Amino acid sequence: MSYSLLRSMLFQLSPERSHDLSLEWMSAANRLGLLKPFVSPIADDPQEVMGIQFANPVGLAAGLDKNADNIDALSRFGFGFIEVGTVTPRPQPGNPKPRLFRLKDDRAIINRMGFNNHGVARLVQKVKQCQYRGVLGINIGKNFDTPVEEANSDYLAGLRAVYAHASYVAVNVSSPNTPGLRTLQFGDSLNELLSAVKEEQSVLAKEHGRYVPIAIKVAPDMSEDEVKTVSASLKSHGIDGLIATNTTLDRDKVDGSEFAHESGGLSGAPLTMKSTDIIRCFKAELGDTIPIIGVGGIMSGDDALEKIEAGAKLVQVYSGFIYQGPSLVRECVEAIRFKR
Repeated sequence: MSYSLLRSMLFQLSPERSHDLSLEWMSAANRLGLLKPFVSPIADDPQEVMGIQFANPVGLAAGLDKNADNIDALSRFGFGFIEVGTVTPRPQPGNPKPRLFRLKDDRAIINRMGFNNHGVARLVQKVKQCQYRGVLGINIGKNFDTPVEEANSDYLAGLRAVYAHASYVAVNVSSPNTPGLRTLQFGDSLNELLSAVKEEQSVLAKEHGRYVPIAIKVAPDMSEDEVKTVSASLKSHGIDGLIATNTTLDRDKVDGSEFAHESGGLSGAPLTMKSTDIIRCFKAELGDTIPIIGVGGIMSGDDALEKIEAGAKLVQVYSGFIYQGPSLVRECVEAIRFKR
């Protein structure tokens, strides 16, 4: 069955239902040995970033596998790395449904999921059980009912819980779907958070005998001055990596589309250039001091290559994987390899 036919069938269901069913079917097929014959291997294109050796520069972004239930199945598609989460210290249901919307004509998605997840203890258990031995990023956030002024305690709790099980830890301060979260990207709030996580990272590195890099995930909705300010903070605190970007609140590219009025973060094709532009701005400020992982609107190999040319060392896909299917991973790897 072609992916386009499978997608058309799945798109008859509600977005959240089709998302859950797809992952359940994928994992079941993998357990039964039915998935591997349909996925051809992707040749390695090794990249060293943040002191980590990646099999290739194309990863899966956080959000698809929030609870780390499907790592082994997803690893069959040739990703150079997989990022799970966002996970919070305590389980939480997320925002009321409906909270996920397809803008099919725009090849876009709007979500206001709200960090729905089973909690960090359960995620760690699932990571321990999986067979995957590639690069695994774990994305951490704060619980919705933790006051913003106490957010650091949630991030530190998450960092402590996942540290021993992650190749790197992503700190999500940029989701638009947890009230007040994006304020943590700026000023004293950001500096206090970065100071706290770096101090805890040092303690954990000694405790576990290994250094696990920390990357900060930021929003695309920043001015040039904000990029400069954030960059200065990242450099001054010695942050290991930057993930740019999360979803956008901007609706200019989908004005008039069905569901464009829905609140939440917009991803997919309308985000492509906005994300790439922010990567270029961060690269101008950071130079080679902090590597960038580019994510946002990668719908083709050319989109992935543009992120690399803008300054990213690695890229991640999510919405493009939904719309284009597993072939997108190979297309992106080959596009990047060809130009290197």
